[in-house]
Amino acid sequence: MLKLALVGKDVSASDSAKMHTFDLRGLGSDCTYALISCPERDKFPECARRLLAEYDAFNVTIPYKLDIIPFLKELRGDAKTFGAVNTVKDGIGYNTDGAGFSLMLENNGVCPAGKRVLVLGAGGAGRSCVKKLLDGGAEVFLFDVNKENAAAAAEKFAGVQALGAVAPAPYYMIVNATGVGMHKTVGVSPVGEEVLSGCEVAVDLIYHPKKSEFLRLAEALGKRTVNGEGMLYYQAYYTDCIILGREPSAAEAKSLFEKYSREGK
Repeated sequence: MLKLALVGKDVSASDSAKMHTFDLRGLGSDCTYALISCPERDKFPECARRLLAEYDAFNVTIPYKLDIIPFLKELRGDAKTFGAVNTVKDGIGYNTDGAGFSLMLENNGVCPAGKRVLVLGAGGAGRSCVKKLLDGGAEVFLFDVNKENAAAAAEKFAGVQALGAVAPAPYYMIVNATGVGMHKTVGVSPVGEEVLSGCEVAVDLIYHPKKSEFLRLAEALGKRTVNGEGMLYYQAYYTDCIILGREPSAAEAKSLFEKYSREGK
């Protein structure tokens, strides 16, 4: 049986354990899956070393997707491209966020190719979204309250326009990759109605609560909304394929998510 875990600042409300357990059973395997919260950043090195020593593989979430990198032997695939890690196996860092994000958009009929997209948040998840959006032909604007983070991402990914502030403007889609709206910020949106009024689609990478304040405001304005549950499941599926050494299939991922939505919760 695989011994797996998720580490983040506060993962107490995470559905990752349910998703990975359900997914791996669907792929013919079993696991234990621990949720490990590390609220103090200075304690993360100790936590990272323990995870590497004691677990077959583990996932990394906010805010440690960059912090884990110094403890790894190498980065592969999208982890190297994004400069952020959400999956670790055998001391090697991977990133399945971008693949999960792209499949979530596709399966919700959202097509940003050739359109203006605003991404809020330049952390690990935001970087993953930015790169996939660029690869898909979107015109990408990026804002982070830490302007240095946005500037660094814009320097890394040619074509990204880092914004010093967010003002109302016409966007096809606005993506919340900040984490604002969950845990202690439930009921808070990273932007208000004025900014949201200019978009057609609002996507929140948050999945708990199911309808964040960001999505509630967008829905009240008549916008299409997508919450992050699909992305979480799809990135979990791609992670599990890495863990099992199997080739992923978008069709299989969609089928498993539909089954999970019906039976797994």
